[in-house]
Amino acid sequence: MAGSTAAERGERQQGSSGPPPPARRFGQRNFRRIIVLAAVALVFLGSGAFWLLYGSDLVRVERVSVSGTRVLTQAQVRGAAAVPLGEQLISVDTETIEARLAKALPRIDTVDVVRSWPDGITLKVTERTPVLLVHKGGKFIEVDDEGVRFATVSRAPKGVPALKLAVSRTGSAAASLRRFGEDRLVREAVRVAGALPASVAHVTRSVKVRSYDDISLELTDGRTVDWGSSEKNAEKSRTLTALMKAEPGARHFDVGVPTAPASSGS
Repeated sequence: MAGSTAAERGERQQGSSGPPPPARRFGQRNFRRIIVLAAVALVFLGSGAFWLLYGSDLVRVERVSVSGTRVLTQAQVRGAAAVPLGEQLISVDTETIEARLAKALPRIDTVDVVRSWPDGITLKVTERTPVLLVHKGGKFIEVDDEGVRFATVSRAPKGVPALKLAVSRTGSAAASLRRFGEDRLVREAVRVAGALPASVAHVTRSVKVRSYDDISLELTDGRTVDWGSSEKNAEKSRTLTALMKAEPGARHFDVGVPTAPASSGS
């Protein structure tokens, strides 16, 4: 090859830069054809999916199911939700339905509106749980663990303690009322009720509030508990459980200072 002339080398170079062989041209045409066909197929698939979601009768709302209710009935929830039957499932505004339920039924704490393909809407409800009752006008206002007064009922639910506001208008109690206000004192009582150990919560008849740092419990068997303020609730709860086990015959317990509890009576 060392003896090749310049003309021969030029001929080889021209041959290597010439048009591609027929097999390569055929492969390139096939590749372009596949790309075009794939694009056309995607267009048809997209059109079909769009028609299925927005134009077909196969994915319209035909049923509404409800889960999680305890006091509310499924009919109440469905009625308040007002889910548009016959509407395309994809077009249903779930956030609007959630807001509508929260406004119409304050007993609902949370609700999740879920599309159940191909033709349903599921309303997953969590109701508020009362931890205290406010007696007013012969009826009872239910208050949850966040201090929300969410329902008025004619009969007291079993196992829910009553709230007793016994705030004096004179002395230190009056100062507490002026400083915190009645609503704040109610919230403090709610915090205490929500922190009670289960064994005590079930037998608590009432939570009495005299001032911010003077909250006490009256149990169904006549025993009483001085709780103090709502500070250190978890520690007070553990202390009360241990104290009641250690002194089962006691009639009065004091956990206002949880590191120095006391009991008395027999």
